[in-house]
Amino acid sequence: MTHDRLRLEELLTEAENAAPADSIDVIAADLRGRFGATAVSFLFLDLVGRAMVRMIRDDGAPQSERIHLPGSVYDEALRTQELTLAPDDSQGQRVLAPVTNRGDAIGLLELTLPRFDAEVLEQISQAAHALAYIVVTDRRFTDLYLWGQRTTPVSLAAEIQNQLLPESSCCEAAQFVLAGALVPADNIGGDTYDYTLDKHTLHLSVTDAMGHDVDSALLATLLVNASRGARRASRGLAEQAWEIHQSLLDHGRQALATGQLLRVSLDGSGARLVNAGHPWPLRLRDGTVREVPLHIDPPFGFPFPFEYRVQDFDLRPGDRLVFYTDGMRERRAAGLDLPGLVRDTADQHPRELVRTLTAAVLDVCHGHLEDDASVLCLDWHGSGHRSRRTHAGADT
Repeated sequence: MTHDRLRLEELLTEAENAAPADSIDVIAADLRGRFGATAVSFLFLDLVGRAMVRMIRDDGAPQSERIHLPGSVYDEALRTQELTLAPDDSQGQRVLAPVTNRGDAIGLLELTLPRFDAEVLEQISQAAHALAYIVVTDRRFTDLYLWGQRTTPVSLAAEIQNQLLPESSCCEAAQFVLAGALVPADNIGGDTYDYTLDKHTLHLSVTDAMGHDVDSALLATLLVNASRGARRASRGLAEQAWEIHQSLLDHGRQALATGQLLRVSLDGSGARLVNAGHPWPLRLRDGTVREVPLHIDPPFGFPFPFEYRVQDFDLRPGDRLVFYTDGMRERRAAGLDLPGLVRDTADQHPRELVRTLTAAVLDVCHGHLEDDASVLCLDWHGSGHRSRRTHAGADT
């Protein structure tokens, strides 16, 4: 065992030289050689955020082990984003290190050490941070990481819908932190959320296409790609809404979809929104949660003449916004106190808030939703910050 300082550049180079599906093994081999670590493994957070999936590599096909997350030591490590020590049945100490990139909790690095000190733990934290970059890079080239996230069979409709979501469900920046989650219904209901950044603007959207299964997933494909196409062509907010609307008129077979498009100026000069028949968002401000009243324009695909109105949106530093689809208030979830949950979780990271809300709707519906339930949470810090705010841990 050696205590040489972790050489991140060499480690990243070795990972890049390996096959994309073998990059994790590079990190594991380095930790074994450097610290005498045993039982090194990588655990993914599954698509719903209710379980960890341990990747098991052998000479045959890769295997996975599903671990219930709520209340576990793995849940603590993800929630706190801190190195977490756990008992081990063998001789040694089990260490869990968050593998996180810009707030997006990808999973955990788990290993057992025969002995360690503060410097060793710091190097493990650095290795986990490097692993986050490796996974983000290599998942473009292999299905291994997507496979590892799947704990149940995925239908064609779910496959389409999953590919429409942002590659990262969470993003931390100097001015804001945001996180999103989608819990699919038993029969996919066409929900999507999206976000992106350019140099001056944060772009957000939440949409809900009518119908279920493949038909709703195809409608969602129209919505998302029309939205992204208009955004990438530097269209204004009203034009972006109109492009989405026109895509449904032209190809949606008389279907409708609700949605909201929000643009936030990163310099703090204001926010603007289009509301196409969608439920009003919630805003937590100064300890109080209220719906944000909005003008309501027709849904996308509405077959009569009208114009989408671009509304000024009151957004102040310290605000927390929660956008959601009507699956969060479906018939069986009607008794769910969304404002109360948002208020009671005010101290949680947006990543944890969306997990809390989606877990609550799953619980109240006994794991079977009649409609997709999506949540997108934005914490707005304001323009007076130059560096990203993050919790301590691997992603620093």
